[in-house]
Amino acid sequence: MTFNTLRRTSAVLATAAALCVSVGYARADDQIVRTPVGKFPIAAAVEVPAGYSTIYVSGVGADIADKTAKPMTVEAYGDTETQTRSALNKLQAELAKMHLTLGDAVQMHIFMAADPKLGKIDFKGMMKAYTEFYGTKAQPNLPARAAFQVAALANPGLLVEIELIVARPPAK
Repeated sequence: MTFNTLRRTSAVLATAAALCVSVGYARADDQIVRTPVGKFPIAAAVEVPAGYSTIYVSGVGADIADKTAKPMTVEAYGDTETQTRSALNKLQAELAKMHLTLGDAVQMHIFMAADPKLGKIDFKGMMKAYTEFYGTKAQPNLPARAAFQVAALANPGLLVEIELIVARPPAK
């Protein structure tokens, strides 16, 4: 590449950057921006600025809720609400080890199997537990989220598995 080509490329990039600033695409600060979805407690989009670290947290299921129940059954792990609460508590504890919180999550995937007692997924039960952790005054940072119905999870007693993508701010 010649010097003149580099100079023209730099000029084009500078013009593009200026255009982005003029239409509001550039960010003046280094904060994560979360675009809400009305009153529903998820973000429509999350913008993570340069300099943040991305952490991918593996899917987590619930802990056993009833040790007297037959192992590897829904009775042992509880209903969808119980399992969602348990999985989010486990994720919260895992993030705390990294000096992060659920508020640092920018993306969440919730995989749900049908509750055999209902014959379908219990979205309402999942949301009841989810809203104890997200969309509260104590924790208003909402992740972009998708909830999926799956045929089954690896453990036949699990109805819920949750995975996260978390953004760590740059060190100051």
